[in-house]
Amino acid sequence: MTPRGTDWSLAALVALLAVTGGLTALAGSPGGEWVFAVHGAGGFALAGVLAFKARRVWQRLLRPRRWQGRARAGVLAAALVAATLVSGWAWSSGATPRAAGYNLLNLHVVLGVALALGVLAHALVRARRPRRADVADRRQFLTAAAIAGGSLVGWQIQRPVQRALGWRGAERRFTGSYPATGFPETSWVADRPRPLGDAYRLTVTGAVRRPLTLTAAELDRGDTLTATLDCTGGFYVTPLWRGVALATLLDRAGASGDHVRVVSHTGYRWSFTADAARGFLLATHVADEPLSHGHGAPARLVAPGRRGLEWVKWVTRIEVADGPDLGAAASTVWSSFTPQGRGA
Repeated sequence: MTPRGTDWSLAALVALLAVTGGLTALAGSPGGEWVFAVHGAGGFALAGVLAFKARRVWQRLLRPRRWQGRARAGVLAAALVAATLVSGWAWSSGATPRAAGYNLLNLHVVLGVALALGVLAHALVRARRPRRADVADRRQFLTAAAIAGGSLVGWQIQRPVQRALGWRGAERRFTGSYPATGFPETSWVADRPRPLGDAYRLTVTGAVRRPLTLTAAELDRGDTLTATLDCTGGFYVTPLWRGVALATLLDRAGASGDHVRVVSHTGYRWSFTADAARGFLLATHVADEPLSHGHGAPARLVAPGRRGLEWVKWVTRIEVADGPDLGAAASTVWSSFTPQGRGA
């Protein structure tokens, strides 16, 4: 590969991995498997292109006394790429080290974000336009095709090899999550609300004919649903949930909008089509036990086929509207800094 072809290939692959990595947070149903396939194969491809880069610069890397400016930045970038790839591979292979409460998947995400931002900054400052030979040369094309094919093969055989070796990685779900021991309590970013207590009320408002206000006891109607909570933190559980079907609440309220927004006490919220929401449950119990505060008591959303990111906890409002809530994704960050999210 030409030097510019190598550099642009690295940049394109980092961009692809950043986009697909972000999409994995929302891909929880079998129809979303392609996101993880592209992300995994892209990681193998990045390793392949990095090998071409290393072949060109390895002699300079062995002479640290001559590292200056750009050379030092290149070494740092190479180390960041390698750390991102190794952390992702180690997690998918079943490695379980933790530090300060964070696992390898968390580290992989942080490294991936840093790598994407670094590549973007470099492209804005120092990128040189690719030449025709960098993209149309026959040898360049064949090399790229070989890397792409090898990456697909590497991704395909990864799970069978892990199974043959008895590695824990073979146990993971298609999302990369592992079966949990127990049922860990997690929060998005840093939500730490106070327990809501006896004063709790759930309201159903918006495009409805009969607004509702319900206590926690009124939400335990005995409706059940077995569904997999697949947390973006890397674990999954499949318990029996109990509470009230969202379809029941929408019918009682006479909902007429085409979207449903589920809102947490902290301000965290997520928006769904009305048709999808009718398949969800507002849970008050899990495995015949009342929800704990850390799991979203008095009520949390159970959304089959969605990642845990969308399973809103401490639900206080169901809002029916025409059209999606385009600002919902941002609430995953700022809800942790609201007075309610901090425990006021």
